[in-house]
Amino acid sequence: MSAGQITAAVAAVALVAIAVWRRRHTALLLVAAAALGVYAGGLLDLLPDPEKAIEDLATALGQWTYLLVGGLAFLETGAFVGLVAPGETAVIAGGVIAGQGEIELVLLIGIVWGGAVLGDTTSFFVGRRLGRGFVLRHGPRMKITRERLEQVEDYFDRHGGKTILIGRFVGLVRALAPFIAGSSRMRYRRFLPYSVLGTGLWAATFCVLGYLFWRSFSRVTEIAGRATLAFGIVVGVVVGTVWAYRRLRHEEERDRMVAWIERQPLLRPLWQRVVRPAWRAALPRLRFARDRLTPGNLGIEFTTAIAVGVAGLYVFGGYAFLLESGTSLTTGDRLAFDVAGDMRAGWAVDLAKVFTELAASPVAGGLVLVAALLLLWRHKPLESVTLVSAFVLLWISVQAAKAGVDRPRPADGLIGTDGQSYPSGHAAYATTYVALALVAGRVLPNFASRAAFVGAMVGLATLLGLSRVYLRAHYWSDVAGGWGLGAGIFAACGAVALIVTHVRHNGRVPAPTDHG
Repeated sequence: MSAGQITAAVAAVALVAIAVWRRRHTALLLVAAAALGVYAGGLLDLLPDPEKAIEDLATALGQWTYLLVGGLAFLETGAFVGLVAPGETAVIAGGVIAGQGEIELVLLIGIVWGGAVLGDTTSFFVGRRLGRGFVLRHGPRMKITRERLEQVEDYFDRHGGKTILIGRFVGLVRALAPFIAGSSRMRYRRFLPYSVLGTGLWAATFCVLGYLFWRSFSRVTEIAGRATLAFGIVVGVVVGTVWAYRRLRHEEERDRMVAWIERQPLLRPLWQRVVRPAWRAALPRLRFARDRLTPGNLGIEFTTAIAVGVAGLYVFGGYAFLLESGTSLTTGDRLAFDVAGDMRAGWAVDLAKVFTELAASPVAGGLVLVAALLLLWRHKPLESVTLVSAFVLLWISVQAAKAGVDRPRPADGLIGTDGQSYPSGHAAYATTYVALALVAGRVLPNFASRAAFVGAMVGLATLLGLSRVYLRAHYWSDVAGGWGLGAGIFAACGAVALIVTHVRHNGRVPAPTDHG
């Protein structure tokens, strides 16, 4: 027996002993003990590998794979199958079959997306029709009282959308969240947009993951499972931290917690000799970190600008170093050209040739000039000067980097090109759209609309950069370096503007005068 099986056997015996001793929740404890016993006895090893079974079945079905994977995506939430088996395994399997050339990736994503939305909707209305009454009848057995249910309903009224969106990537939450949303009387018109967005991201992520790495299906599903678990743990830690912060920011709650700790013989020495001295030593540093993460002054905006600037310039400099050290093609360059070749079509090439010109320097520069004039008209000279200065600095940096690295263009380009390859000027200038969105977002009414607008421009900049790889005008490393250079320069100039604004608003500290 393995260590895990031995642990499961011990846990099963302990659960049976607790059930016999306390005679409470006996059925639930015995079911859990039986499940652990099945694992400890190695019976799960006798079952067929579900990943291999899905792959073989999908290969045999051919075009019917669309129906299989879409149906499983529906059943995960529509029939709570996700409580037993993770739905991303089937979706990745569909991507694997698409990678083998049996089916089309884009159509698969659309079918999985539609099936997942229908599954969420079905679970939602099942919860709407049966959920609340069922919970009220059977909830007291699991300590779910009417008051606790009302707290859940209030939570979904305030945070239900975020739970549906983020929970789509957390296995247990994904299977139950639509049902709970329906039973908690969340309005369907609020539920549906988050469900559509979350299922779309989920479907595209795992279909593309299987498509790109179809030669190592088992490894991909293992990584995806670990990533999903890690994501769930991170979400749980964040939620717990926010809950603790909101409770402990009130002095009476802190006093109550300290009083409880002081009454515990085992915790009191640890609190008095370790935790409290360490907390007092760390408090000034925590306050500094809080100020850097608080909106306004030199807070979260400044911290974000510095982080984006450092990360962007690191990417740009890292690829430049690799190319200068003699690397001709990176692994990403080869993989990106392979994927682009598999997805190439005549109509798509014609569309990409027109679309890619949105990131040409005359177009991006013209937009910057128009935005700068509008900012001057609205009496915002600092923002106007910052935007124009950043773009001019970006243009100079692109030309200097091209001459310095002097990398030849890819062979067999699908569009006329000249000059050097690294970095991609189009990818660098595409970041202008994100900078313009951040400036324009200040006039939008709420955070959700600003985030959606900026997110759309990030997506546009991403597609513009990828169009250069699709047309074989640049390598992937050229595009990544261009994105990094653009993000680094715009973020650095934004950080400088924030410092100027902070100094200007706070004024100069008057010099001391000598009256003696």
